[in-house]
Amino acid sequence: MKTLSLLPLLLTMSLFSSNASAADSKAFEPYAAPVIEAQDQDGKTVKLSDVYAKGTTLVYFYPKADTPGCTAQACSLRDAYTDLTKAGVQVIGVSTDNVGSQKKFAEKYNLPFTLLADPDGKIVKAFGVKKIPLVGMASRQAFLVKDSKVIWHDAKASTAEQAADVLAALKNSK
Repeated sequence: MKTLSLLPLLLTMSLFSSNASAADSKAFEPYAAPVIEAQDQDGKTVKLSDVYAKGTTLVYFYPKADTPGCTAQACSLRDAYTDLTKAGVQVIGVSTDNVGSQKKFAEKYNLPFTLLADPDGKIVKAFGVKKIPLVGMASRQAFLVKDSKVIWHDAKASTAEQAADVLAALKNSK
C-alpha cells in the first residue's frame, strides 16, 4: 500500500488560496525598508535603495511564478497598473524563482513591472517574510515603502484584490 505525501497538499493550500484583505494588515510605526539588490527578470541588477528614491514602492512577495494564486495577484496589479502609477506607486514583485522563470512569467502575462529573482532568499530574509514550510518558498506578503520606510505591511496579501488593498492603504496613509 502506498502512502500519500502531504507535500502536494500543503503546497497547493499555500500557493493557491488567499482570501486576505487590507483589513488583515495591522498599523505599526514605519521602519527603514531593507536595502538590498537582486537581478530582475532581464538579468539586470536592481538596487532597492535606488527604486525607493524614485517614489512610493510596493514590494510584494509571491510563492511561485505562473501558479494560479500568484498569477491572480500579479494580474490584479497589472490590471490596476495605471491607477497604481497615477497614485505614484511603482511595483516590484519578488519570489524565490530564478531569472528565467521570472522572465517567462512577466512575458506570458504582460506584466509591466519589475520582478526580482531571489533564489537564495536574501530579499525574503531582509524583509522578514516567512517561508512556506517544507517547500522553502516565500509566503504571500506585501509591503508599501514611502520615503525609504515601510509604511504598510500586509502579512496575508490577497490574490485577486492586491491592487485594491494597496490603493486603500495608500489612501489611508495620507
